[in-house]
Amino acid sequence: MNNFINEKLLPPVLKFVNTKPITALRNGMLYTMPFTIVGSIFLLLANIPYTPAADWVKSIGMDVYFNQAYGASFAIMAIFAVIGIAYSYVKTEGFEGLPAGMVALVTFILFMSAEITDPESKVTIGNIINKDWTGGKGMITAILVGLIVGIIYSWFLRHDIRIKMPDAVPENVANSFTALIPAAAIITGAMMIYIFFDKVFTTTLFDFIYDVLQSPLQGVTDSLGGALFLGFLVPLFWFFGVHGSTIVGGIMGPILLANSLENTDIINSGKELTLANGGHIVTQQFLDQFLTVTGAGMTIGLVVYMVFFAKSVQFKQLGRLSIGPAIFNINEPITFATPIVMNPIMAIPFILTPVVSSVITYFALYTGLVPLFTAIQVPWTTPPIISGLIVGGWRAALLQVVVLTVGFFIYLPFARKMDAINYETEMGNAQEK
Repeated sequence: MNNFINEKLLPPVLKFVNTKPITALRNGMLYTMPFTIVGSIFLLLANIPYTPAADWVKSIGMDVYFNQAYGASFAIMAIFAVIGIAYSYVKTEGFEGLPAGMVALVTFILFMSAEITDPESKVTIGNIINKDWTGGKGMITAILVGLIVGIIYSWFLRHDIRIKMPDAVPENVANSFTALIPAAAIITGAMMIYIFFDKVFTTTLFDFIYDVLQSPLQGVTDSLGGALFLGFLVPLFWFFGVHGSTIVGGIMGPILLANSLENTDIINSGKELTLANGGHIVTQQFLDQFLTVTGAGMTIGLVVYMVFFAKSVQFKQLGRLSIGPAIFNINEPITFATPIVMNPIMAIPFILTPVVSSVITYFALYTGLVPLFTAIQVPWTTPPIISGLIVGGWRAALLQVVVLTVGFFIYLPFARKMDAINYETEMGNAQEK
């Protein structure tokens, strides 16, 4: 079995994960993290989940300024993403990446219509950058543009199709001239694509990708099947020793982030955030706070057993060492020291717990017991209960208590079995000595 996993199953998975596009996507999206967290703070301040405090913020007029800060950070995630992805791809090819990021940004904006028409007054305003597309709605376009620009830009440099400057020329000046030919080719090609969609389909590439690709992807993700898939896939990768949170988050994160941002857009439009108004259930918070809270596999239940109920010295000591990191969602000590990796006994609760949590969480949001999540996010090390309170109020915090308690009872029989095995081994060793 181990030979099959190590020789047949893992190599193609790792090969795919380590491809240049996936690496660029994963690394490029990391550049959005500071602005996501900072923007979340301002979004939270503008929409405090406590009515008297929220009313006070509005009464002094600060909600306008908090929303302005949110709009300049979190609400333009697609811009950060397109730059970061193109930059990361070109860097993996061994070239200076910043010019490619700038070319990607130009291409991204070029594909966007520079006009917007008010549906009521029918007045058309031109010469704008439409922020509807700089957030979640434009995320898939940003990913595609970032990757394609990175690939094409790298192709030009690999084939030495560029303007070369003498060594005495400063590096920043030389890089500017290096980017001239690939930038001209990419932007010209992008303009031709814009003309094609405008003349043939009377639309833009943004609208086309959103309707044909992004909306279906969000629909598939934002379903019970999508929730189960997320809950199953992350711990499955970890069971084989592969960082499932990074892999799944890197690939699915942009879609989940788009769902979160669209939920916030519903509120900003003056509507109530409900499923009937187009709200999404499966968002980034769904994954972070209810499927990987306390770490992949939601292992806090196992840690609690080790600390308070274990008989074996190994489990007792491991529990004491792991309880602190587990509170802050770090569970590598548990994953590798229990061990859970490649351990068929512990694989069952490790995978089952987030799957069960995905079902409970999905129906809690679907039925309205817990409100749908907006774009408010917290650092991944924020302890459970506190994170739930921030992203969804007291009902989300209570839901975390429920799923973590259920997780404890799922882990309980398997933890007892492993503990008994360890205890018997320790007693046998003691008798031999």
